[in-house]
Amino acid sequence: MIRRFALSALMAIVASVLMSAPTCAAPQHSPWPGGIAIVDVGSADRPPPAVSFNDRPVLVMNDDDRWQAVVGIPLDIRTDTVSIRVGDSDVAVDIVEHSYREQRLTVKNQSYVTPDQEQLERIGRERKIIDAALNTFRVATTNSVELAAPVDGPRSSSFGLRRFFNDQPRSPHKGMDIAAGLGELIQAPTRGVISATGNYFFNGNTVIIDHGQGFVTMYCHLSDIRVEKGQAIAAGEIIGAVGATGRVTGPHLHFGTYLNGTAVDPAILLTQP
Repeated sequence: MIRRFALSALMAIVASVLMSAPTCAAPQHSPWPGGIAIVDVGSADRPPPAVSFNDRPVLVMNDDDRWQAVVGIPLDIRTDTVSIRVGDSDVAVDIVEHSYREQRLTVKNQSYVTPDQEQLERIGRERKIIDAALNTFRVATTNSVELAAPVDGPRSSSFGLRRFFNDQPRSPHKGMDIAAGLGELIQAPTRGVISATGNYFFNGNTVIIDHGQGFVTMYCHLSDIRVEKGQAIAAGEIIGAVGATGRVTGPHLHFGTYLNGTAVDPAILLTQP
């Protein structure tokens, strides 16, 4: 009951902020595991309704004078439909089947495959920091969820791959790997606030940006970090450089995108090169 009350109060604040939001473009409706559902929730000539999914507030924005909810669909969803709470009603969204390939990688440092106890304790501490940053919901006017590429380079279709490190199965890949040279500068794809930075066991040097309303992006394996937690940044501002820190097989940028605390395929949100 307390959680639902807090969620209702938060969504009321969001509604007041969104009333002054300019019109923006929504990405394509992609209702599959690791994708996004675009749900029309009413005319923008009225305040937006409170929208939630799995008791988490959902990003709502104005698209062509209609309020659109942008919902991240979990990669591990196993149902044919999901229920989106819109005001006092539930809206059913059909889930489309989508398959992901396997990826087998060889990692020279075996500790990145089977960490020891001390490393496991470090991973646990870091996981709390990362999860808190990825699950944040900051009331803000979010004009768009379309993103410019943070760095130039070939974009892999690695999101959702079931990964095997040294033939040992691990969790699916929850980001996009962008091939780029060591030291290439990384730009913020849109405005936001730095919610976390650090050097983490698996992710290496990492920056996480909060873009408002549960829209979060993450950048891993950097050679260096050029921003600080709490710093407001503009689109195009430099946040760091491409590196090979953490569990990697070579220099690249791991780019992750999140909505309502859920990892979604960055390819859906990136503008075309």
